[in-house]
Amino acid sequence: MKITIYSKDIYTYGAMLIGGILKETHKHSIKLTKDITNKKLFLKSDIVIFSLYSTLNIIDPVIKETIDYLKSKNIKIYVAGPVSAYPEIILNELNVDGVILGEGELTTPEIINGSTEGLAYFENGEMIVNKPKSKPDLDFSKIYVPKDIAAQNVRGANVYIETHRGCLGHCTFCQVPEFFGRDIRSKPIELIIEEVKELKKSGVNRIAISGGTGSLYNFKNTVNKNKFIEMIESVSNIIGKQNLSVPDMRVDYVDEEVLNAIKNYSIGWVFYGIESGSDRLLNSMKKGTNSKKNLKAIELAKDCGVKVAGSFIVGHPQEKEVDFLLTKDFIVDAELDDVFVSAAEPIPKTELCNEVLNTKMDENPTFISHNGPYRRYGLKENEARAYDLMLHSEMWKSNPRVITNNLSKVYLDEAKMQGSDIRKATELIFKYRDFLI
Repeated sequence: MKITIYSKDIYTYGAMLIGGILKETHKHSIKLTKDITNKKLFLKSDIVIFSLYSTLNIIDPVIKETIDYLKSKNIKIYVAGPVSAYPEIILNELNVDGVILGEGELTTPEIINGSTEGLAYFENGEMIVNKPKSKPDLDFSKIYVPKDIAAQNVRGANVYIETHRGCLGHCTFCQVPEFFGRDIRSKPIELIIEEVKELKKSGVNRIAISGGTGSLYNFKNTVNKNKFIEMIESVSNIIGKQNLSVPDMRVDYVDEEVLNAIKNYSIGWVFYGIESGSDRLLNSMKKGTNSKKNLKAIELAKDCGVKVAGSFIVGHPQEKEVDFLLTKDFIVDAELDDVFVSAAEPIPKTELCNEVLNTKMDENPTFISHNGPYRRYGLKENEARAYDLMLHSEMWKSNPRVITNNLSKVYLDEAKMQGSDIRKATELIFKYRDFLI
């Protein structure tokens, strides 16, 4: 059977993995594309799978128009990926044959053959949601590697690879534990090595390791530092330390051994999800940490010679002015090497989503008009805080930058774009409130 997988914007690991399983194990003819304008490729397909990762993908007019066009040509259409966590929205917004739920490695081949396990769809006007019966072990066949993968750039890497799934955290804004669960399932090192060799052979120069929190690899009741270090050393020996990043870490799952391994076998950066300088807000987010622990983890990384980037969330429905000021103070104290600022996004089926749905719009920073120092820009409060924190962080990084007019405009445009996206996502979840609460 001829199957095309569309992966929006980038070749995601999940799309490559499903493509590999369908091609290598089930002998289907597979094409993987991120070019939605390639109608000829879609029209040659028996089935097209749209691999989508964001709520905004569901309301993307180009995706909607493409799906409608392909359906008019009697091509079977499925949606898969992280958005499958909320099939009720997809099935009402997009004219598709079904939604492949959750982790599709086991169910997708069977769905192609007519099974309905792990599939959500409409039947005689009634929505049927058949949840998959089990989660897969991470022992799959090799991934499908597109010919132009080496030209891809995702946060500095050609590709992110997966070493494990699941997260122990309870962060209210995060989809990972809801989608993958809280039990850590890890891929055998020999399969990771095989995959990295295949990627290098295909022209990949830079690899990043994903999985939510890198040091949770092979977690069994406690962090398995030996296995984690063995894994990144093995990958580093193939791709080279200057071409490997292991960015995403929780501050409560790093120590000197872990950080020294990151320094010795990778580009030597960690990205901590700090989120806020307010302990009250961190507690509300169920981060399981506090500002003191965050500062300690930053200092420890610096002592080990590791660069530290911090991610922050603004515009949370519980964020007060004092919480935002505490975040600015934290950035001064931390002197991070880089900072990423995001407006709070209510991903459907997360606790944050429920919190937003229970907050009046005129009390939500996403919709409140900003009346402070940036009011001339016509910003919402979450946009103003994002813009302000971006500017503020530049002055307090380990290597500060002068705020030029061009840089200021870049950050203003970024804040406005984030604000627009979050408003669209919030309006969408309110449209389907009855399904989500």
